[in-house]
Amino acid sequence: MAANNNAYPVSTHCIFDMDGLLLDTERIYTEVTQTLLDPYDCQFNWATKAKMMGRTTHDQSVRILLEDTKAPLTADEYIEKSTILQLERFSSSRPLPGVEQLIRHLKMHQVPIAVGTSSRKDIFDIKTKENQPLFALFDTITCGDDPNVKRGKPHPDIFQEAQRRLGNPPASQCLVFEDSYNGVQAAKRAGMHVVWIPDPNVVAMGLPADHGATEVIASMEEFDPTRYQLPGF
Repeated sequence: MAANNNAYPVSTHCIFDMDGLLLDTERIYTEVTQTLLDPYDCQFNWATKAKMMGRTTHDQSVRILLEDTKAPLTADEYIEKSTILQLERFSSSRPLPGVEQLIRHLKMHQVPIAVGTSSRKDIFDIKTKENQPLFALFDTITCGDDPNVKRGKPHPDIFQEAQRRLGNPPASQCLVFEDSYNGVQAAKRAGMHVVWIPDPNVVAMGLPADHGATEVIASMEEFDPTRYQLPGF
């Protein structure tokens, strides 16, 4: 492999988050949450959503939501109602711009690729039902309820398990793609490099100066694989 003469690390393996990164499911989460808060005149703002994004434990996210919004719901009530609405809408999930091009490109060039998602396996199956040809391209998929994933993001467990399933390449050669701050921190704690593609609403609030991502871009369409010594388009 040619020497990498710029500031970007040489990467040989790629690991992708799913929600809000590969698929537009974060839109569905936002719509469902606001629908459930509307009867109580509560607003679901992006400061709250940013804290919730990427967490493996649904209970953690719900606790943050109810504490921030003061909605008069118990966690169990919210989970029951939101699950029904989410399952009705997840089948409408579609790949975000640039996703299919990059995944098919990496697969064509035999770059090992994995998914590391906080979603449970049963929910993952529902979200990806209409996009099975795309997800069949991945070498391995690690979900949040995998027995080897003891802790959720921002802990590194999900990405470390994905790394193991890819054959344990050096962590420094694993490039993670994330849309959430918690996910970025999980990848960094795993010793990996990260391309962060935050939602524009998160960007508008101001990104933490110490986020630690290797690169921040607005869309997967902006990603240039040659920066990381990966095959160019």
